[in-house]
Amino acid sequence: MSRSFRNAPNDHRSLYPRLLGTRGAIASESHLATKAGAEMLDAGGNAVDAVVAAVLMENLVDPHMNGFGGECPILVRMAESGEVVSINGNMAAPALATPEAFKARGLTDLPDEGILAAGVPATFGALLEVLTRWGRLSFAEVSAPALRAARDGFPLHAGLLGQEKFGLRDLAEKFGAQWPGSAALFLREGAAPAEGDLQRNPAVAALLDHLGNEEHKGADRAAGLARVRDGFYRGEVAAAIDAFSRERDGLLRREDLAAYETWLEEPTMRRFAGAELYKCGFWNQGPTVLQALAILERFDLKAMGHNSADYLHTVIEAVKLVYADREQYYGDPRRIEVPAEALLSDAYAALRAALIDPGRADAEIRPGDPVGGAALLPSGRRLGGALWGPGTVHVSCIDAEGNLVAATPSGGWLKSAEVIPALGFPLGNRMMTFYLDPPHHPNVVAPGKRPRTTISPSLATRDGAPWMVFGTMGGDQQDQWMLQFFLNRALFGMSLQQAIEAPKFSSEHFPGFFAPHDFFLNQVRIEPRVGESVMAELERRGHGVARATDWTEGFMLACERHPDGVLEAACDPRGTRAEIFNAFAMAW
Repeated sequence: MSRSFRNAPNDHRSLYPRLLGTRGAIASESHLATKAGAEMLDAGGNAVDAVVAAVLMENLVDPHMNGFGGECPILVRMAESGEVVSINGNMAAPALATPEAFKARGLTDLPDEGILAAGVPATFGALLEVLTRWGRLSFAEVSAPALRAARDGFPLHAGLLGQEKFGLRDLAEKFGAQWPGSAALFLREGAAPAEGDLQRNPAVAALLDHLGNEEHKGADRAAGLARVRDGFYRGEVAAAIDAFSRERDGLLRREDLAAYETWLEEPTMRRFAGAELYKCGFWNQGPTVLQALAILERFDLKAMGHNSADYLHTVIEAVKLVYADREQYYGDPRRIEVPAEALLSDAYAALRAALIDPGRADAEIRPGDPVGGAALLPSGRRLGGALWGPGTVHVSCIDAEGNLVAATPSGGWLKSAEVIPALGFPLGNRMMTFYLDPPHHPNVVAPGKRPRTTISPSLATRDGAPWMVFGTMGGDQQDQWMLQFFLNRALFGMSLQQAIEAPKFSSEHFPGFFAPHDFFLNQVRIEPRVGESVMAELERRGHGVARATDWTEGFMLACERHPDGVLEAACDPRGTRAEIFNAFAMAW
């Protein structure tokens, strides 16, 4: 790729300018998180230090979308080794979490909030794992910006206050009636505060200060970071979580935290258009993108034209096929048999591609049979989307050395559970993605099992050289949007910012991740900017086109390294337009 590759086609204008630099590129959902990460690079840290600092700040200032009690899958590529590593920052179910335990409490589905939806917090473990292995700075240094903001206060922004169902205004009544710990921290005389009011979190400040002091007792850097981890998973934090859970008839215990491990794994990968795209494993929905690319490379997408009816029809039908496989096969590979190699094989992709009728949208949920080598699984063996939810953030960073890090923190939202007063944050509700029945479902709940999850960072190289890190919020829609972004950038040559801003769609054809796992056959939401004639033609082919509000399908963040070392950062204007968050990117 030559330097001239930065020249973007003239027919795709972007609202936001291109951000180019040489020392660092970072993007997150909050300007405060982006600034915290930039501070680490300026202090001599690398991309790992920057992302850890940014995620800690995101946990604090965007608690309606992620938190210290949630999860955080991470992809890392360090320039020195060139190896891409996946960090399984996913929660684990408590040892007491059996289908019978929930059914005995009168439940037919996992609850979507409260103590029974809580598993072991995973974000902290994932951050400490990458910091220990690849970071340069101490925990005290990377946590300092978040500690200052928690102690001195940060101005409340519109998203935290007004985001539908997740913001403080909508949650105020629930806090006051049911969750006194949340009310005490966030409400003012029983009501939500105003935009710009300072929000302090003394408990989080004390927590970060305590863990930093534990670190100082270590004999060296590694020993200090081990003390930080023990302070969270075996010390006072674990004790506070245990007590809180027992008081509310929860299943989570101190022993669950002590037993928790953060796993390093080999990522999944697919080569496409001269690039190598890396995703997390099949406990994550990320491989759906790789499956889709394997199908789509059998079509001449460029000849169809970007966002033409032919192009959108083909991509939508591919998405429907791979998400049917997600429902049928994806789950915790340490607990179930996932036919990973077969799902990603060229032979299977060819069989699935042949199912796409260029003139008609198929109305079935059609998982394939990768093990049996068949395009379709017999209907009697099939297990079979809900609207996306905005409870996730993302952080991408590339430093001057070419280190790439992508992290997607989620869970532990204000909506998920009551704030634990002693800790200043709520536990997560990722258990809601499990099933209670049928017993053979790949994502049925079990002690210690990790649920499949939608939170899905992305990392790409180009001809083996560092290239991009990117991600988004959006539940079931995350990897649909990332697929379209990647095609925009890798296949159509749009600039990073153009690829983010281009009109997008999201299918709801498949069972959603979250209970009650609703689906809407052939339903697809599309930003009307694609053109009325395109949408009308899709309807003629059988798609149920829901005309979304423009600038609502996306919320992408990305960073790129050009071959000459120039760095680029980009963020999505959709979040600001929807007043969900104020995404912020920097390159300098």
